[in-house]
Amino acid sequence: MDIAALSMGLSQMNLYQQASISVIKMAMDTTKVQAVDLTQMLEINTKIMEQSINPHIGGNIDIRL
Repeated sequence: MDIAALSMGLSQMNLYQQASISVIKMAMDTTKVQAVDLTQMLEINTKIMEQSINPHIGGNIDIRL
């Protein structure tokens, strides 16, 4: 067996594996950002829908001392 060729093959395989892991990490980060954005958008839409159904609720505050 050629030790130099084996060493180069293992090194190349390691490089491909590291590149794959980096791509997966980038995809995971993008997914996390999209999930946070979706959650915020749903919260905002929920508030807007609640306000459109009951527009008089929450508009005034009665305070007595």
